[in-house]
Amino acid sequence: MNRRLAILAAALLLASCAVGPDFKKPAAPAGAGYTPEKLTDTAATKIAGGAAQHFAIGQDIPGQWWALFHSPMLDALVKEALAHNPDLTAAQASLREARENVLADEGGFYPSINGSIQHEREKFNGAGIGNPQEHGIFSFNTAEVSVSYSPDVFGGVRRTVEAAEAAETYQRFQLEAAYLTLTSNVVAAAVQEASLRAQIAATQDIVKAESDQLDLLNRQFELGAVARSAVLQQAATLAQEKATLPPLEKQLAQQRDRIAALAGHFPNRPPGQTFELSALMLPRDLPVSLPSRLVEQRPDVQAAEATLHQASAEIGVATANMLPQFPLSGDIGTEATTIGGLFASGTGIWALAAGVTQPLFHGGTLLHQKRAAEAAFDVAAAQYRSTVLSAFQNVADTLRALQSDASALQADEAAERSAAESLSLAQDQYRLGAVSYLTLLTAETTYQQTRIALVQAQAARYADTAALFQALGGGWWNRTDVAQNQHQD
Repeated sequence: MNRRLAILAAALLLASCAVGPDFKKPAAPAGAGYTPEKLTDTAATKIAGGAAQHFAIGQDIPGQWWALFHSPMLDALVKEALAHNPDLTAAQASLREARENVLADEGGFYPSINGSIQHEREKFNGAGIGNPQEHGIFSFNTAEVSVSYSPDVFGGVRRTVEAAEAAETYQRFQLEAAYLTLTSNVVAAAVQEASLRAQIAATQDIVKAESDQLDLLNRQFELGAVARSAVLQQAATLAQEKATLPPLEKQLAQQRDRIAALAGHFPNRPPGQTFELSALMLPRDLPVSLPSRLVEQRPDVQAAEATLHQASAEIGVATANMLPQFPLSGDIGTEATTIGGLFASGTGIWALAAGVTQPLFHGGTLLHQKRAAEAAFDVAAAQYRSTVLSAFQNVADTLRALQSDASALQADEAAERSAAESLSLAQDQYRLGAVSYLTLLTAETTYQQTRIALVQAQAARYADTAALFQALGGGWWNRTDVAQNQHQD
């Protein structure tokens, strides 16, 4: 009989198949691109951060892309954030959890073996068998090993493991996304800090110049050369300019708090690095991945593909639940009235069982669960396509921003230069009495606005350059740091 059961189990295993659809990796989108026209180099401006940038089509992205800004302090801050940011730690733990779930589900491929020892003390009354004269108290001891196994005939277990592996892949790319988001946020925060410092410095220069102008007007007023209204107007202008400093200083303080949090520190213990635009180098050669490779490089697209794979496997699980199951079981042990006699000769017991279980009526539950799994697959497929479209849009928007930033910087630099020359001329003419104070005030206001706009335009080029590396996937496939090895199998 044992031989017959073994032959039956082997035949079932050999004939088994995994029901449900076999997942096929989505093909790269045909005809996809970033811009209708050919990408050209950005405009160049003879100023810090004004170099022309070249789009290198098909060039690979380095794993430590932030090193292209050639800032040792930025490199150190990113390293610190990778080591201490709690969001990254959580993503790493989620991946380990997903891996353990895969290993747990793989246990369904093997028999379940349980051992038990039981001791009972009973009082026997013979009335239950028609002999009330027989009664007594006795002990009953059992030691038993039980084995149960359900061959994976229709692949339900395999599809369950497949779904768990897809969930692990999803968490793997969620981790990659966490790396990319963290490094991009650190670079963006450093650029914003540098921008705010430059805006504060420019504002302080303007305040000093306007203070000097007010002192001059006061002296001229005392000599009767200007009206009191000119002095009051200059004082109001100076006060307005001073009022712009506290908001900038507030933003800088908040940005420092943000950098501390990204690096895993409390606000009262921020990292020692501080950033200036002059200390950052604008990368000139910008890699632009081929459209056919973008879907392989974006962590969010890969995570969406893993979700699609998981949904496909769940259809197989739901289908297998509707089909017969073939449970096999076996027990071997010993029974005795005393513990010492458990393993004596003649006390052995055993049992073998095989069966077939076919769901017949579950109120439509199994059918609708299968249909729900199919609908979930359709949802995942649509979300995958949406993620791909968003990825291409993200890259396209960033490329447009970089070209626009370069043109804006060029225009802002020309405007600031013209405004500075106009202000200098107006100051000279005012001293000679050739123009009114209103003309001088207009020149001052224009210069103030163009000076701040120029700083913001410089910072935008650095920030959008970092955004391009993020949009293209950040080169995670080329990363060789320690953190990368932490989530390899």
